[in-house]
Amino acid sequence: MKTIEHWIDGVYYTGSPAGRLPVENPATGVVEAELLQASDADLDHAVEVARAAQKKWAKVSLAKRTAIMFRMRQLVLDHQDEMAKLIVAEHGKNYSDAIGEIQRGRETLDFSTAINVALKGEYSFDISTGVDIHTLRQPVGVVAGIVPFNFPAMVPFWMHPLAIASGNAFILKPASPTPSASLLMAELYKEAGLPDGVFNVVAGNRTIVSSILTHPGIDAISFVGSTPVAHVVQDTGVSHGKRVQALGGANNHAIVMPDADLDFAAQHISAAAFGAAGERCMALPVVVAVGGVGAELAQKVKEHAQTIKVGYGMDEGVEMGPVISAKAKDRIVGLIDDAEKRGADIVLDGRPLVVAGYEGGHFLGPTIIDNISLDAPAYTEEVFGPVLTIVHADTYDEAIGIVNSSPYGNGSAIFTNDGGIARRFTLDAEAGMVGVNVPIPTPVAYYSFGGWKDSLLGDTHIHGPEGVKFYTKAKVITSRWPSERTFAATLSFQREE
Repeated sequence: MKTIEHWIDGVYYTGSPAGRLPVENPATGVVEAELLQASDADLDHAVEVARAAQKKWAKVSLAKRTAIMFRMRQLVLDHQDEMAKLIVAEHGKNYSDAIGEIQRGRETLDFSTAINVALKGEYSFDISTGVDIHTLRQPVGVVAGIVPFNFPAMVPFWMHPLAIASGNAFILKPASPTPSASLLMAELYKEAGLPDGVFNVVAGNRTIVSSILTHPGIDAISFVGSTPVAHVVQDTGVSHGKRVQALGGANNHAIVMPDADLDFAAQHISAAAFGAAGERCMALPVVVAVGGVGAELAQKVKEHAQTIKVGYGMDEGVEMGPVISAKAKDRIVGLIDDAEKRGADIVLDGRPLVVAGYEGGHFLGPTIIDNISLDAPAYTEEVFGPVLTIVHADTYDEAIGIVNSSPYGNGSAIFTNDGGIARRFTLDAEAGMVGVNVPIPTPVAYYSFGGWKDSLLGDTHIHGPEGVKFYTKAKVITSRWPSERTFAATLSFQREE
C-alpha cells in the first residue's frame, strides 16, 4: 500500500502521524494509498519552518520572485499530464476536465508573474510643506490554505501563487481524498527555485484543520468548502486574530426566458449541470423556466444528457466520472428519492446506472428532476452531484424572486436574447458572479472570484486583485527631512501648510 507523506522544508516528511486516511479511486472503489494524518507536532514543525523561511523570502527582490513564478509556470505546463492523471485517479473526473482545471488554475500563476505590477503603491509629495506620503503593501506572514476535494489543482492555484509571489510562506492543507496534486506542486516549486520552507503541504482530517485555525504562528487562512464549515473557519480564525477569507457552498440558478434559444440553452445547461459529475461550486443545479418553456427545455436538456458517456476518466470518450465516495452517492440518491416521493417528475434517472468493468465505482448518471417543490431538499440543498432540478415561473419578476430567495449567492445566469432583460438581471441578481448566456460565469484570474451571502464569508474574493489585497497589508508612510528646513514642534494636531 502506497503511503502519501507531507512536504515540509523542501522534502517529504513523515513526522509523528496521528493516523492514516484511505485514499480511494472513486471509479473502482478500491483504496490505493494511505495518507498520513499530521499531528499537532507536525503542524508546529511546518509553522516554525515557514516562519523562518518567510522572513528571508519577504526580502527577496520582486525580480527574483517573478523569475521563480515564470519557471513554475513552465514546469506546470511540462507536468500537466502527470498532474491530470493524479487528479483522475483520486477525484474521478475525466482527463480533459482535469487538464481544464489545471489550465484555469494556471491563470492565477500567470497573474502572479506580474506581481510587481500588482504590488505598486502610491506617492504624493508636499502634502504639507516638505512632507511627502506614500503607500506600500507588505506580506501578512504565514498563510494556510484549506481546500476542497473537487478541484485538487485549481483551487490551491487560486491561493498559493499570489500568496508566495507577495512574499508570504504558505502551508497547504489538501482535501484528504485528493492530496497528490498538491505534493506534485511542491516538487515543482522546489525545481523552480523556490527556497525550502516557503511552500509546505500538511495533510489530515478536521482535527488538523482545528489546529490550523487556532495556531498562533499562522497569520491568515484562505478556505474553500461547505458553508457550515466556512462559518466555523471564519468565526474561529477571526477570534484567534487571523485574517480569513472563507468561500462557502452554492446552489446556482439560471433563468431561461421564453425568448431564449432553447437549443443553445439546453446544450450549455447540460454541460454546466453534469460536468465533473456536478461536483463544482459553480455547477448549475437549478433552472427557473419562465413562461411555459420548462417542459420543452427539459426534453432538450435530456437529449444532450443522454449522450454523455459516463465512466473511468482515463477511458476513451468518457465525459463524466463518478462522484467522490459511496457516502456522497448515497446522499445524492436519497435526495432524488425524496423529490420523487414529493411528486416531482424524474425526466431522466441516473440512479440505475452501472458502468461495465467498474461495478465498484461510485457512479450516477445525469438526472433531471422537473416540477420539484421549493421545499424539497434536492432543491434547497447543495446537491453536489449530477442532478438538475427545474422549477417554473410565469414572469421574470417571479423568477428573479426565486433566484434571490436562495441563501447562497455564488453565481447566477440568464438565458435570453433580450438585452434589456439581461441588463436588468445583471443588476437584480444577488450573486457575486453573473452570466448572460454563460451558465458558469467563473471570472478569469485578473478579475476575482467570490460570491455573496452564504457563499462568501469575509470581505475579499479569491485570486486576482482582491487576492493580492488579502495576502498583503497596507502601510502608509509620511516623511520629511530636517535638512530641507527647520520645523518647530507643536502640540497642536493642526498640519503645517
